[in-house]
Amino acid sequence: MQKISKSQLEKLQKKYHSDSEIGALFGISRQAVHQIRKKHGIPPVQNKHSDRNQEIIQLYRKGIPGTKIAKMLKLSKTHTYRVISAENHKSDNQNSTLQVSDE
Repeated sequence: MQKISKSQLEKLQKKYHSDSEIGALFGISRQAVHQIRKKHGIPPVQNKHSDRNQEIIQLYRKGIPGTKIAKMLKLSKTHTYRVISAENHKSDNQNSTLQVSDE
């Protein structure tokens, strides 16, 4: 396995945005890149889909069913409901949960 330096990994992360893409460049797995990041104390790229996730939440709050949102945004139903569920967990502390229903 090729060694990836901390500075090299930080630069690659800005360009490729995922451990999978970086791993493909070096012929290593996503998990191996994750371990290298962890070793060097480099956090993962956060919120690369935050705009899309916010759109999912906004549409759901407007009463659009998750299955329809998934179709509109060309996502799997599972992923759509995962985003909604994650928002529920964040909102639990604020007592404003979204009701997950499959209509």
